[in-house]
Amino acid sequence: MEIKTAEFVISNTDIKKCPTDGLPEYAFIGRSNVGKSSLINMLTNRRGLAMTSSKPGKTLLINHFLINKEWYLVDLPGYGYATAGKSIREKLKQIIESYILYRNELTSLFVLIDCRHEPQQIDLEFMEWLGENGIPFSIVFTKVDKLSKSKLNENLKQYQEKLSEVWEELPPVFVTSSEKGQGRDEVLGYIEEVNKGL
Repeated sequence: MEIKTAEFVISNTDIKKCPTDGLPEYAFIGRSNVGKSSLINMLTNRRGLAMTSSKPGKTLLINHFLINKEWYLVDLPGYGYATAGKSIREKLKQIIESYILYRNELTSLFVLIDCRHEPQQIDLEFMEWLGENGIPFSIVFTKVDKLSKSKLNENLKQYQEKLSEVWEELPPVFVTSSEKGQGRDEVLGYIEEVNKGL
């Protein structure tokens, strides 16, 4: 898929204010500092489309970007902020859950995971919750350029084993590096295939 246009449309915290044109939406979510904004900028080839920040918790809104005037890339707030106060954490949980559960246009969710860490309980629980609610999702491992090939394979194997304890069939898995542009064609190709089947 060639990205010809990528434009910011709207930010909000209320799904009732999301676009109403019925186009398919592909949402990206992950824990804070997982490299979400960098991945979005890499996928769209637009350096400043999503705001990157070394400070976790930059995305506190649902951000819609219209791609090729055909589908939306949606940047969701991260989950699991250790430093955020209880009321902010609660508010974010509400925003995320209402979008994921009640947004009919959500076609697929990409769950971002930093490949450098071993399986984290918070990610596993989040994916289990998605499964229980019948939400179609894929796993996107980020920052793969930061690990040696053998360490990467070891970490991915650990994840797959952990997920296999709960899942009979594993969701699609993508391996990406925003620095090197790795995984871009695979993720965009997947979105293109899904769109063709809609």
